[in-house]
Amino acid sequence: MLFEVRYSDLAGRIGKIKTPSGTFETPAFIPVIHPVTQSVDVEFLKKLGFEAVITNAYITLKQYGETAREKGIHKLINFDGPIMTDSGGYQVLEYGAIEAKPSFIAQFENDIQSDICVPLDKPTGYGLSYEVAERYVNETIRNSQETLNLIKSNSNRNSVWVGPVQGAEHLDLVKRSAGLLDAMGYEMMALGSPVQLLESYEFAILADMIGTLKSTVMSKPIHLFGAGHPLTIPLAVALGCDTFDSASYMLYARDDRYMHPNGTSRLDKLVYLACQCPICINMKVKEFVSLEHDEKIDKLAKHNLYVLRSEVLSVKQAIMEGRLWEYVGQKARAHPKLMEAFKLFMNYKHLEDGTPFFKKKAIFFIESIDQYRPEASRLRRIFSSFKTNKKKIVLFPDTQVSPFYSSQEYHKLSRKFSDYLICAYNPFIGIIPTEISDIYPAAHNLISTKRFTYNNSNDYPTFVSSLQKFLSCNFFDDVIIVADDFMQGVVSDMQIISKKIEIIKYSDDIIERL
Repeated sequence: MLFEVRYSDLAGRIGKIKTPSGTFETPAFIPVIHPVTQSVDVEFLKKLGFEAVITNAYITLKQYGETAREKGIHKLINFDGPIMTDSGGYQVLEYGAIEAKPSFIAQFENDIQSDICVPLDKPTGYGLSYEVAERYVNETIRNSQETLNLIKSNSNRNSVWVGPVQGAEHLDLVKRSAGLLDAMGYEMMALGSPVQLLESYEFAILADMIGTLKSTVMSKPIHLFGAGHPLTIPLAVALGCDTFDSASYMLYARDDRYMHPNGTSRLDKLVYLACQCPICINMKVKEFVSLEHDEKIDKLAKHNLYVLRSEVLSVKQAIMEGRLWEYVGQKARAHPKLMEAFKLFMNYKHLEDGTPFFKKKAIFFIESIDQYRPEASRLRRIFSSFKTNKKKIVLFPDTQVSPFYSSQEYHKLSRKFSDYLICAYNPFIGIIPTEISDIYPAAHNLISTKRFTYNNSNDYPTFVSSLQKFLSCNFFDDVIIVADDFMQGVVSDMQIISKKIEIIKYSDDIIERL
């Protein structure tokens, strides 16, 4: 398999996955196609721009048997692009077991010429005891090894085989599962059993699961099973998922659930159709609700597909513009449980690996969580370890004139304190030495300084630790801190009395009074 990454931001990647039936771009929502009862025409999916689909190998086997082998899965469902097949793991999760053996399912997936294949796994689901989850993980690992042995010995098709990572909320099992499947040689990973978490809005647990998998297997593409909600797509992509599948567009339609960018609503509870897709633009709510049952489901499912497509494109655009952090933050504010997951981004070191060192646009700092965005973390490491031979220092609030050495405040300070090191400080990125105040993003960020006051230093532990490190790396005989409300709270809590420090409360005319 060839996986080519073109652009990245956080752990989100715009790339291409090559399969025997063609190449498709990631991040990709892969719609579920029912091999027997599919009602939304596959041709509609192709016209809408979905380059790959997923169907169920076990159901195909049960319904078509030898006919499926003769025709191949592409002719059977009338789709000539990349097709992914699930082995029947969802049926195992629902019913406890299926009749077919792992090697038989693997051979069938190979025979019907699936492009992306999943071995028969034992999904752990959510809420299982550790012992049961471990047993399921071990069974999945055995099945996966059995599948690889079979495929390597008798397959001449260059299909992509996906390692099914299980373990659910037991993160050490997720890590072990991912490591073993990676070592076996699986070219792609898939995180299983998220559906129950998504249904219960346990986004924080799902985030930890994705983060654990991604930090274990960094370079290979990652698939997320059962993720088809517009709110979860940005979160999953930002954490490192390249593809995700769901039948949500149809399942929601059957339940009269109307997707919109920030969630879903009951169709009959709406007053307006704000969506501008071809389904909604020519109808009013009453007309939609009064449609004949099957027609309503069909149109609602198509509307839902438009919303999902739009969400994926919005995420891709955010990656291209270097604004994925901002975009996920906007989405997180649509639901408290999603915000809970977003706040965990402070723990995920792998987000820094995919974040460019330089971007074309300034980054935004809005609230305390933004101190943990990768660009700020990188910069703090540089600034907090900055060393100087000067013995005196002035710390001054960031003026938001970039770079700091071009501000009037700096020029006035430099004339009065010519033998001092002059630094700005910023709650999000720490101490900013003037000499390097033009590097990204010290001179490329926006803060709403007039609207927000940072009077709780406990919300900014990264600033406190970076200031402490900066002072410990240098030997200042004289420290002058022009303290705004934020800095006054910081210095009152810090143990830096060993240095000679003069605290001067900031005011508009402070430089003239110094």
